[in-house]
Amino acid sequence: MVVAMSGGVDSSVAAALLVDQGYDVVGLMMRLWSEPGRGSRAPQNRCCTPDQMADARYIAGLLGIPFYVVDVQDHFRQTIVQFFIDEHAQGRTPNPCIECNREIRFTYLLNRALALDAAYLATGHYAQVRQTADGRYQLLKGVDAGKDQSYVLHVLGQGELAHVMFPVGGYSKAQVRELARHYGLPLAQKEESMDLCFLGDNDYRRFLREYAPDSARPGPMLTSDDREVGRHSGLPFYTIGQRKGLGLSAAEPLFVLRKDVARNALIVGTRAELGRTTLLAGQVNWVAGTAPAGAIQAQVKIRYKAQPVAATLLPRPGDQVEVAFSEFVYGITAGQGAVFYDGDVCLGGGIIRENHIVAASDTAEATRPGGTVGRIL
Repeated sequence: MVVAMSGGVDSSVAAALLVDQGYDVVGLMMRLWSEPGRGSRAPQNRCCTPDQMADARYIAGLLGIPFYVVDVQDHFRQTIVQFFIDEHAQGRTPNPCIECNREIRFTYLLNRALALDAAYLATGHYAQVRQTADGRYQLLKGVDAGKDQSYVLHVLGQGELAHVMFPVGGYSKAQVRELARHYGLPLAQKEESMDLCFLGDNDYRRFLREYAPDSARPGPMLTSDDREVGRHSGLPFYTIGQRKGLGLSAAEPLFVLRKDVARNALIVGTRAELGRTTLLAGQVNWVAGTAPAGAIQAQVKIRYKAQPVAATLLPRPGDQVEVAFSEFVYGITAGQGAVFYDGDVCLGGGIIRENHIVAASDTAEATRPGGTVGRIL
């Protein structure tokens, strides 16, 4: 059994639970690329720093398990950090945790674990795996709704789930901290790790200005009919659905609708223009291994902390899915994950595509909640 250790409370408790259950446990930590710490601004909760590595090694010593470090800096820099930069340059808003789980943790690290003759790779994610009577594996939400990480794990399939364990997925965060105290682990109150673990100071705007200056150029703010109403400081610094911080004065509140990379323009409009009833997701992974034969009903999350919304899923060729919501949805963002659920079961998900998101106001039918939804372009 290999446990991916980060020096944090979740992975440490996961390792302790498995040792307690009698597994032969080996701790493995990935050394990922990250910027050098930027003086007093450097956050203390970055992943894979020397301090975090020392914490993980110390915990492994307390538990009496071997501990090894795998250097993945170059692969992570080329695969995840460059992905983050390139996506922003294309006007999308990526979730690098999804890509890291797809390319690094549950491909590269899982393969390393299996090469060590381990039957499983365990992590500190808040999610659960269940095997059904027919031998198939299901990915379930974690018990703690506030910490559930199934959204960023939707990339897993049958091959991965057969060799993955999430020991803390059946506990709340408070219970995990209590377990840390129970096992005598000196990190029960340690801060949560950062999502953008490679940043030197938790400032992604500064990072993009330095590493992708061409994508962070000022430009016009335009309405849908091409009227200039202001100036933006760089497309990556705005999110779809954003209202505050635009510096605009209008008779009706204006929101960020989309990013026009070709013109380096930020398109803004009213809340009615922001509402959407459909989206198209690409790179879709079905946890079951195969797409449904036809349309199915599900609940869909359009970002990590979003509430699920009832929708109809219609599989399309090329690992795509058309999502038709039962109500208007606001803030659908190209590059984010659209993740599908049947109650607590994660069915899979994909990445929201740009230019395939239809405004509720684009069709007369779409303006009736519960009626026929807007068409996919």
